Amino acid sequence: MNVRTAVIAALLIIAIVTPGSALLGEKEYPKFLEEPWDHSPITVYIDEQNIPPHYSPTYPATVVNAMEYWENGGNGKLSYTPVFELVNTNDADIYIMWVENMEEVTGAEKGVAGFCRPMVANGRYVRADIVMEVGDYRGYSWQQYGDANMEQLVTHELGHALGLGHSNDPRDIMYPTYEQRENINPLLVETTYPLIIIAVLIAIGISGYLGVGWLRYHKRRQKLEDKLLKK
Repeated sequence: MNVRTAVIAALLIIAIVTPGSALLGEKEYPKFLEEPWDHSPITVYIDEQNIPPHYSPTYPATVVNAMEYWENGGNGKLSYTPVFELVNTNDADIYIMWVENMEEVTGAEKGVAGFCRPMVANGRYVRADIVMEVGDYRGYSWQQYGDANMEQLVTHELGHALGLGHSNDPRDIMYPTYEQRENINPLLVETTYPLIIIAVLIAIGISGYLGVGWLRYHKRRQKLEDKLLKK
């Protein structure tokens, strides 16, 4: 074995046994802000009023699990320990909502299952909106996300709300992809099966209504925030 071959073999071994985040270097882990919030606890509001047709009542539990994940250390890349508090007012620090399908309702690109939109002032987050879809198309059929998949999506977007960017390590929760672990939520199927035919007939109308309402809400909210931030 010549020197060149030995070096290549050694690099391959390092690449296999070393996580992608370690190759990046701890100091180079992608972050939007090192410490985005100037206070604690970080308040979180889960919108269960403006919900799409296939919303599952089990989804809020996935948010709680995601918050606990980050409070307990998360992926080890935060320089601070976040503390969350669930509140019943939509002027919370982090606002979480769901839409039927991201592409149809918000016009997002195909494959986008959720996004976090932080609002920054003076180098800190003022608020952060997290929007997730409840399902997506697999071939020609639409499939609803189960709890395991939803928890993964929420945890990823919550990571953005805590200042983290996308990782290049596929094993990191902040890697920009997701795995469909469950196709259908059993509880949701049980409670909505009698309405499937009706839901199919009115899905387009409902999606359009939700989309318009959601956009109007955010326009009003953005105007108010712009006005307050200018003061």
